[in-house]
Amino acid sequence: MRSPLVAVAGGRAFTFRYAETVELLEAAGCSVAPFDPMADEGLPDGTAGIYLGGGFPEVHAADLSANEPMRASLASAIAAGTPTVAECAGLLYLCRSVDGSPMVGAVPADAGMAPRLTLAYRRSTAPADSVLAAAGTEVTGHEFHRTAVAPGAAGTLGSLGSPPTSSSYSSSAAPAPLSPAWTSPAGPEGFAGASLHASYLHTHWAGHPALARRFAEDVRQFAVRT
Repeated sequence: MRSPLVAVAGGRAFTFRYAETVELLEAAGCSVAPFDPMADEGLPDGTAGIYLGGGFPEVHAADLSANEPMRASLASAIAAGTPTVAECAGLLYLCRSVDGSPMVGAVPADAGMAPRLTLAYRRSTAPADSVLAAAGTEVTGHEFHRTAVAPGAAGTLGSLGSPPTSSSYSSSAAPAPLSPAWTSPAGPEGFAGASLHASYLHTHWAGHPALARRFAEDVRQFAVRT
């Protein structure tokens, strides 16, 4: 059996990830293929897992939104249960919108620019089992962004104004149920479930290798089922 494939976002909108993220996925038996959400029309053939790291989708929101085939491809994959991890930029891209531009819609929230920069180091805990972490898992990570999502976590309320006028793919993309991805002294944050983990928190998997192993195992099981 060939190694299950994890599609890793790159290109101008997704410029940040730790090198060890790819190395640990490969060490856990996965193969890794890059894709560009701005330029490519779909996920790589055979994708069994998706990783969307950091970057600045808010700068490229119009171009990301204009690539409807890629947004549809991601929405369909996530709706089908493809294991997906999104950090910071990835969270924004999976929201319904960024500053009014339609995005993927896998996360039931809207994103927009914030009045001030968030720069913080967090000690966070997984409140429930998810594709990335077992309940009670403790991690350290950082946040660096000048955007906000509303609501900020699954199960909370919030609004950034009117929904986008063009269509996202939220009607078919959002897996349920979702819980907050992490909790910390700053409060609950992000969205997580059996096949999706989307959060502002950047975690260094070399410091928490169990995250990579858990995600890779879910990717392997998904590849076997499909």
